[in-house]
Amino acid sequence: MKRRAFIKKILMSLQTLFLMRFFNPAFVLAAIGEMNNHPLHYNPLNGRSLRDIALKREHHGNGVFINPIGPLRKRRFLQLLKWKLSPSQFSPYLKDQTVHPIVINWSPVQTRQGVSVTFLKHAGVLIKDADKYLMVDPMFSDLTWFIEDFSPFAFNPKQIPKPDHVLITHGHYDHLDKSSLSTLDKATHMITPLGHHRVFQDLKMKNRTQLDWYDTYRNGDQSITFLPSNHWTMRNPFRGPNRSLWGGYMIETSGGHTIYIMGDSGYFDGFSEIGQDFDIDLVIINLGAYEPRWFMASSHINPKEAVQAFKELNAKKMMIVHWGTFRLGDEPVHFPPRDLKKELEKEGLSDRLVDIKHGETFFLN
Repeated sequence: MKRRAFIKKILMSLQTLFLMRFFNPAFVLAAIGEMNNHPLHYNPLNGRSLRDIALKREHHGNGVFINPIGPLRKRRFLQLLKWKLSPSQFSPYLKDQTVHPIVINWSPVQTRQGVSVTFLKHAGVLIKDADKYLMVDPMFSDLTWFIEDFSPFAFNPKQIPKPDHVLITHGHYDHLDKSSLSTLDKATHMITPLGHHRVFQDLKMKNRTQLDWYDTYRNGDQSITFLPSNHWTMRNPFRGPNRSLWGGYMIETSGGHTIYIMGDSGYFDGFSEIGQDFDIDLVIINLGAYEPRWFMASSHINPKEAVQAFKELNAKKMMIVHWGTFRLGDEPVHFPPRDLKKELEKEGLSDRLVDIKHGETFFLN
């Protein structure tokens, strides 16, 4: 049995190295999600509703999930090579990237009442809702040895308040990180998309609620609804993509505030519907790894599209994550907030941005 476990570990290590060496999450994301010369990088709804799509299970395929709001995804490794071998317009700015170790003062978060959001690192946030803590896409350390971590924790992650619920948006390695999850109590309640059985079996984390699109988990006055996004997922290139589902979360807190975790998503024309269904106080947008557009648009929203989505959602405030930690696209890690502020200024919406950095907290009360 030990020999079998050892062989399995070696094979998984080789698979992971293969996946992460060629395809850091953005490499994979672009290679399989390349736009295929589609005139749009999403499929227009044309009068259909997201709820109807979910009700009809159009995203359920034969052993895989399908993105009915995104373009057909095929394996296009030539496009991957083209991207990585092509010169980047951002090369002169890479020298300006600097490492910012994260230090967090937890005392105000723990002692202040109400609802708050702490930006941890990459796409990870900690939401305090009264006396409960929700953690989203925890990433406590580096991603892999050849991708630099520009926002390392300068503290022990065990200092983070113990989460009551951990929300996972999808299975890409920069969002579903086994190393980070393994540091949590195995009894922690996990809320995930459908699938990912092997991951949580390996972690021995059995307290899990799986959600399909528009499923809702309720806990007292708090509700968490899983929503569609224009994305995809993959853990193992040999098994192929979309063996598990992906999406975002609408969190209606017991404190009375509604927070939309968009998750990784390309732009699509369903944000207006989501904004009509929910009165959103804060939308947290994953903004990063959006260049080059010909390669990334079908999977990651860019600053201009983020502002468009914000307007369509009719949200009161917006905040961005997925920047400043790992350079997974062409743009330097510090460009997303800079580029977003330019787009917000054009629209007269600068005052709607929650402009916080890693380790900082926004109090909604």
